Formats: sequence, C-alpha cells, structure tokens
Amino acid sequence: MFSSFYLPPFFFLMAGAIILPLLPKFLRSGSFILFPLLSLLVIWISPFGDLLTVGFAGYTLTVAHVDGLSRMFGTIFALITIIGGVYAYYLEDTGQQVAALLYAGGALGTVFAGDFLTLFIFWEIMAFSATYLIWARRTKESEGAGFRYVLVHLFGGGLLLSGILLHLSGGGSLELTQIIRDGSLSSRLILLGVALNAAVPPLHAWLADAYPKATVTGAVFLCAFTTKAAVYVLIRLFPGWEILIIAGAVMTLWGTIYALLSRDIREILAYSTISQVGYMVVGVGIGTQLALNGAVAHAFSHILYKSLLFMATGAVLYTTGTSKLDQLGGLAKYQRWIVGLYLVGAFSISGIPFLNGFISKSMIVSAAGYSHYEAAMFVLMLASMGTFLHTGLRLPYYTWFGANWGVRPKKEAPTCMIVGMGIAAFFCILFGIFPSLLYTWLPFDATYRPFTVPHLVEAVQTLGLTFVGFWLMKDRLAGEPAIPVDTDWFYRKTKPVFWAVFVRSVNFFFDTMEVKAIAFARSVAVLSKNPVRFFMHDESTDTTYSANRYRKPMSVILFVILVIFVVFAVRGTL
Repeated sequence: MFSSFYLPPFFFLMAGAIILPLLPKFLRSGSFILFPLLSLLVIWISPFGDLLTVGFAGYTLTVAHVDGLSRMFGTIFALITIIGGVYAYYLEDTGQQVAALLYAGGALGTVFAGDFLTLFIFWEIMAFSATYLIWARRTKESEGAGFRYVLVHLFGGGLLLSGILLHLSGGGSLELTQIIRDGSLSSRLILLGVALNAAVPPLHAWLADAYPKATVTGAVFLCAFTTKAAVYVLIRLFPGWEILIIAGAVMTLWGTIYALLSRDIREILAYSTISQVGYMVVGVGIGTQLALNGAVAHAFSHILYKSLLFMATGAVLYTTGTSKLDQLGGLAKYQRWIVGLYLVGAFSISGIPFLNGFISKSMIVSAAGYSHYEAAMFVLMLASMGTFLHTGLRLPYYTWFGANWGVRPKKEAPTCMIVGMGIAAFFCILFGIFPSLLYTWLPFDATYRPFTVPHLVEAVQTLGLTFVGFWLMKDRLAGEPAIPVDTDWFYRKTKPVFWAVFVRSVNFFFDTMEVKAIAFARSVAVLSKNPVRFFMHDESTDTTYSANRYRKPMSVILFVILVIFVVFAVRGTL
C-alpha cells in the first residue's frame, strides 16, 4: 500500500523515457529538458522523511526517502541532466534520449532509495541504460566496450545482491542504514559491489574502457552518474571505514599516472575521473563531519566540471572526427569558445582558487590533515599536481595550442553545445566565488573556510611549480603511440581460456545433447510405429505391424479386469 500520493523525483524521468518517443520529433529535445526540471522542483519542495512506501513479499520498501544527503545528490543529478539536455539539444537520436532519461532516473532512484532492494533495482537500471549510451556510437570498439561494461556491472550487481541477501538472512534490516564494521561476508560483498561502481582499482578498468568509446553526449551522462551514485552509497553505508582511505589514495595516484600515459583526450578525462573519485573515497574513509561534507561537495563540483570537460572534448570529436592527442593541435583559433570553456573546467578540477574545485577538494585535504592522516594528505596534494599537469596543461596544450598535425574542424559545433558548456562553466565559477551557496546545504554539521592565506599560498605554490615543470618537459609529454597496460589486461589475456571453458565447451555440450535427443526421439518414433518389431529378431518373419494381427481377445481383457476387481475386494475385507 502506498503511504500517500506522492510522485518521487525519479518518476518524471522514467515517465519521460516512456512519453518521449510518442512525441513529434521537433518537440523531443525541448521535452527532454522539461522532465529533469520537474524532478528538480520536486526535490526541493519535498519534506524530509520516508515519503513513499510499498509492501512487497512481507517487507516494507521505502521507495522515496528524502534527507539532506539525498537532496544534495539528487539536485546535482537533476541539474546535470538539464545541462546535458541543453548540450544535446541538436541530437535527433531518440534512443539516446530515452537511455539518458532512464540513466538519470536510475541515479535519482538510487539516491532516494530507503531500502536495499529498491537501491538494487535502480542500480541495475543505471547499468543497462548506460550500456546503450556506449553502443549507440555504433562502432566495433563501442560494441565491444558496451558488452564488457554490462558484463562487469552485472558481476558487480551480483556481488551487491549476494551481500544484501546474506545481510537479510543474517537478521539484518532491509533499511538502508550505516553498516557496522563486523567483518561479515555480507558487508564485504556489498562493499565490493559498490566499490566496482566507484571504479576502485583493480575494479576500475571498465571506466577507462567505456567512457572514451561512448557517444559524444553519452559520455557527458556517464561521467556524472555511476561513480557518484556509488560515492553516495559509500557515504550512506560505510563512513569511517579506514580501508577506504587506502583505496581512495590509490585511486588518486592510479588515475593520475594513467591519465599522463593516455593519448586519447576522453581517455585522459576518464582516468582523471578515477583520480577525482579517489578524493571522495578518502573523505568517506576519514568519516569526520568535515570529510563527509568534503566528499559531498567534491561530488557536486566534480559532476559540474567533469561534465564540462567531456562536453568540450566531445565538441572536438564532433567537429574533427578524432580524439587522439597526437593527431590534434592548433585548434584554438577555430574553437575559441570551446577552449575557453574547457579551461574553466580544467582550472576547476586543478583546484585553482575561486573555482568550485578549490572549495571542495581543499575540504578533503584539510580533513585529512585535521585527522592526522598525513600520508593521505601528501598523496592527495601530489595527485592534485598531477591533475593540473594532465588535464589543466597537457590536454589543452596539445589539443588547441601545440603544433598542428593537419587536422582541421570539418564543421562547426552546434550552438546548443556552447550554451550547455556555458551553463556548466557558470556554476563552476559561481560556487567557486560564493562557496556558501554550496556549503549552506551540505548535510553534515561542519564549517569550513576555504579562502585562508595558507590555503591560497599553498595552491599558488603547488600550481606554479607544476606549470614550470610542464613547460620544461612539454616536448616529452605528447605521449608515444602505445596502449597503456591496465588491469583489463588480465581479463583480455584470459579471455580465450574463459571462452573455451564457459562458452565453447558449454555450446559443445548442449549441441551434443541436442543431437542425442533428436536421435533418441527418432528411435522412439520408429518404435511406436511398429513396437512388435523390437521383440522379434527373425528377419524372415513378416514384422509389419497390424493391430488386428496382434490384438488380444476381449476375454483376456475381461479376465484381467476381473482379477484386479477380486484383488481389491479381498484387500477391502481384510
């Protein structure tokens, strides 16, 4: 039974995915933006609490739970869907539009879920809808990446579901609340399932594999939802788990190193995403009020500036047909608006003061220092230098300012792309200059002042040193034509073995069984046609079956019936 008449925020996105294909083509792009606008409105007029419950299999599912944490993540998910809709206004691919709405709806459903089962359902909706945004590019590479993406996430969903079922069978509650560090198998499986979506190494290779191969607009949505929804679940379930400090620190360095090795501009941003999510994971692991606020604020900021970066690099791919760093260069004079807006996102992610990355990243770094995690603090600062190096300097230099290798824009970027990037850049600047607009709504009770002299001096020194280092080594940072070996090597190299064991051998078994079954059925058919022949071995005898020849006399049948009747009658008198 529904507790009240309430339409949760994800309802409008799911309904939009159904309604959109029924609309005239000229109305679809505009209507796409309307649905997340309605969701955003509902998020902010909804009171806190369990607003929608439903009974299922003896359990009470909380389909919509609203509090400060879910409202923050719901707000940025709805906002980026609106911005992505503006950016993709030119798009006439209804399949991509529907998949994007389902994907956004799955993300909103995840952050407003109040129980494990509802969380899992929306978790899987995200996985399948995101896969289409990879396949929709319709290339051989995107087809393979899409299959790998969905298989990896099905595996992660299996881990999550297994953990949930074990949790329930052990007497745990279905309610989505903080999990105690008891070392149980259920909690470890749930953590692994969530860590896979957060792209924690070594469970991260799917991200760098899929994002660069998605469609131009699909990558914008991909970079916003899956990993940040996982960060939300980590904050909800695992705050203060110190193992996450180690995992997050590894993420920051792993993503930075591979971003420096990559040659595809969208692959650089994909690895950069792993690094930036690492900051959030560290914040969750620290678990203090300031660290958790930093994780929320950085997720909010990251979605804005990383979507902006993917929009800009997507515009390069759209206009030139390539995203390879060693094929680009000298595009600035053709794409002044694109490079200018890209730099807003690049400087934001690098933590330059008065942009939103500075006011969120420094919260986590400071929280690490206050909690005496000096090693983690050092790693975060080192990764920050690497971020400025690969995303703030290397990528824009070799794409727009370095030597031109003959690639020229083949067409202009649609105006809607520039407008979408402009909106994202506006928010990056707005929250960077007025951090209280973001800090006021953070869900945890902690105060922070980003614009202190030590923080500003530290940022200027770090960024200045990184710039000098880049300028001295810029001719060596273009990258060699090579494919960096990541953990996906293991499942790529073992593919023939797994294919032979789990596909080829299984197919052989069922093919063999099919042949045997058909042969057996054919034998039974022949036997039923002439059953007497089976008992007669004299080939000289005419064994052609004839019902009249082999039919028993009626007296035999009557005798058998009489015997049966007598037996039952005798048993009844005993």
